[in-house]
This record gives sequence, structure tokens and C-alpha cells, in this order.
Amino acid sequence: MLAKKTSKNQITIPKKIVEKVPEVTYFDVEWKGGVIVLKPVRVYSTDLEQIRAKVKKLGISEGSVEEAIKWARSK
Repeated sequence: MLAKKTSKNQITIPKKIVEKVPEVTYFDVEWKGGVIVLKPVRVYSTDLEQIRAKVKKLGISEGSVEEAIKWARSK
């Protein structure tokens, strides 16, 4: 299939391709050996307050995170 790049560097993905990934809005774009590769990326909404509440409930502190990082880097 042929796609044209516009003056604003935009390319329209052909409908037959887009129909194969209907739930995807974002793509990871990569240059690989002279080929442009588009990989569908699923984005999930997050509730920061919900995450903070869970971290608090689990008793995780900044110190816990630093300790975990040091542990992981020592392996």
C-alpha cells in the first residue's frame, strides 16, 4: 500500500491496516535497517491518588525504594 508524507511530516495509515488495531491510538516508531517500523502501544489511564494510597497501605517509603534500587543494582 502506498502512503504519502504531507508537508507537515504526517502520514495517514491505510484503513486496511488501522482496522487490524482498532483500539490503538499511539505507535512506537523505529528506524530499523532502512525500514520504518510502527508498533502499537496501549496506554492505560492511571489514578495517581489510587497509586499513592496503595503505596501507603503497603508501607513503601522513599527509603524503601532507594533500598530496592541499591539491592537490584548489586545483582
